[in-house]
Amino acid sequence: MGDTIIEGPLYAARKKVYPQAVHGRYRRIKWALLIFALGVYYLLPFVRWNRGPGLPDQAVLIDLPHRRFYFFLIELWPQEVYYFTGLLIIAAMALFLMNAVAGRIWCGYLCPQTVWTDLFYAVERWVEGDRRERMLSDKKGMSFTHLRQLVTKHFIWLMIAWWTGGAWVLYFDDAPTLVKELATFQAPFIAYLWIGILTATTYVFAGHAREQVCIYMCPWPRIQAALTDEWALNVTYRRDRGEPRMSVKKAEVAREHNEPAGDCIDCHQCINVCPTGVDIREGLQLGCIQCGLCMDACDNIMLQIDRPTGLIAYDTDLNGQRRQAGLPPIYRIVRARTVLYAAVIAIVGGIMIYALATRGSLQVSALHDRNPLAVVLSDGGVRNDYTVRLLNKKGTAQSIVIDVLGLPGAHVQAAGIERAADGRLVVEVGQDQTREVRLSVRMDAGTLPPKTVPVTIKATDVASGETAQVDDHFVPEVR
Repeated sequence: MGDTIIEGPLYAARKKVYPQAVHGRYRRIKWALLIFALGVYYLLPFVRWNRGPGLPDQAVLIDLPHRRFYFFLIELWPQEVYYFTGLLIIAAMALFLMNAVAGRIWCGYLCPQTVWTDLFYAVERWVEGDRRERMLSDKKGMSFTHLRQLVTKHFIWLMIAWWTGGAWVLYFDDAPTLVKELATFQAPFIAYLWIGILTATTYVFAGHAREQVCIYMCPWPRIQAALTDEWALNVTYRRDRGEPRMSVKKAEVAREHNEPAGDCIDCHQCINVCPTGVDIREGLQLGCIQCGLCMDACDNIMLQIDRPTGLIAYDTDLNGQRRQAGLPPIYRIVRARTVLYAAVIAIVGGIMIYALATRGSLQVSALHDRNPLAVVLSDGGVRNDYTVRLLNKKGTAQSIVIDVLGLPGAHVQAAGIERAADGRLVVEVGQDQTREVRLSVRMDAGTLPPKTVPVTIKATDVASGETAQVDDHFVPEVR
């Protein structure tokens, strides 16, 4: 038998979603988070923070030319990239914790795609009207009024997208200065390039792709489904209470005759307000971002028909089964996995806070020359060479004394650096800078150790007495 060939489209055609405006508790929470998140994103580059003379006064700054990251009183160097590793671990654990507690709450309230799409929908409703008006306008086709609305809407969308890209580049340079340079076309090309890229992506993702990003492009829904368990709260249609569905009048008649009647009146308001077009009554689905708007819509209908609210609520399927069996619901927010995630966040956060609180302003690193490891001198002595890097995190210049410990009788020299009057090897390091020093350690023939010995290169700040050290070794013979 031959293979059966099934012809047809590989992908279903997109059905345009017209979310309806809704009012309620979860909509207010989403508005509050949207205003807070966008306010921080757009305004934070203009917040000032005095760090002293010669240092940038922008509170949050990614200074790529000088390889620094500033966050208020915190300054991170490239050598401290492990702090970003800690932040990534905390972010991942926080995402897992949110998922364990309330499903895709990140997607519904905090994801940038959700936040900007919400803003674009608000503009669309303000310009074109709510769900019914937009559907009728699209059905009627193009007219002067419709064209004017489209032009106005897309212009506002582009302005939001443009300022989104503009705000992003302000984190990489002094914001007021860069704004002036951008306005006078004196900014570097890379700034205009990234503004263009982010303008385009914001406009396309928030204005056109919308729910397609959540359903098809984002990997988190697939990952989240593998991480969840039966105790995670999700936006749930309480089938035990809502079925069988029927109109208000039929439900009243059924109740009068002691026949089963659900509270769901099949009004489709939960579908109409959904930004991804999901019918929550069909259970958990990939397209549901757990935004809670269907709960607001359903609660409003329940109030109108004088029925209890909460037909759609944060709940578990397990509780639905328990209610059908006449048992009370059980909620287990605190359980093994939530405790584990919270503990990891607390431990990693605590380690980072401790490391930040106790770190010094002076650091030293050393690299032993490898070719050759040791140099035999004409008098029989042996010299080892090291590349020592001193790091000064202070806002003022430092005088650093270099000592080599663990090698009695050693002669220490640094290329281009004269010893002080007291015989100490003193290196000047500018404010917020590093300095590389070529250090030579020589042992006379009569004092050579019989084998490789560990040594410590110690750096001491003359003014404060702060010390930093690094361990290395001295090789007494050529290998």
